[in-house]
Amino acid sequence: MPMPSRLSSLAALLALAGALSACGPGPGGAASRVNGSIHVAAGTPAGAAATVNGSIVADDNAVLTTARTVNGGITIGRHASAESLTTVNGPIALRAGARVAGGVTVVNGAIRLADGAKVSGTVANVSGAITLNSAQVSGGITTVDGNVSVLGQSQVEGGIAVKKPSGIFFQVSDAVPRIVIGPGAVVDGALRFDHEVALYVSDQAKIGPVSGATPVTFSGASPPG
Repeated sequence: MPMPSRLSSLAALLALAGALSACGPGPGGAASRVNGSIHVAAGTPAGAAATVNGSIVADDNAVLTTARTVNGGITIGRHASAESLTTVNGPIALRAGARVAGGVTVVNGAIRLADGAKVSGTVANVSGAITLNSAQVSGGITTVDGNVSVLGQSQVEGGIAVKKPSGIFFQVSDAVPRIVIGPGAVVDGALRFDHEVALYVSDQAKIGPVSGATPVTFSGASPPG
């Protein structure tokens, strides 16, 4: 999937803010506002949650359609489900057993998938760590400047891509992204790196073809450093 630039993210922010300025609570379990966090309780009818300045938290076993915020994080509770999750500035966390039918997208922020969490689409950000702990991603992982850790019995279909930076306002950090494929993890698909990364692959992991980096094989629970 194409990665969002800082300029496109600003455009999305303005569009979302404009759309929400005239909105109140939506039908079913939907909620939208400009300022303030949103709490989605279990048993609430499924709907969209959207805010500009605030976080979105879905309880364990809650159901929602889309969750979108600009300045704030998104947390999806244990065994909760959503269609897609998007934020510009803030982290996204899926607790154990959570499900996302589409994609998980962040511009600036970490993404963390706990044990048994599943994303059927792409997991993507520009900057921030992406961590899978015995989780599943069906649409691949994409980042520009973030570390990626695929740990435990995680399975990634669609490979991993680290893209070149784009957008007139984007600057990469001085740190080289660290990509770790831990023991027991499986990455089914190509690992493609458009700029320098440090790639560590366990001798008990399975990966697809690698381009743009030389894997460093390690034994034990974690790589050196």
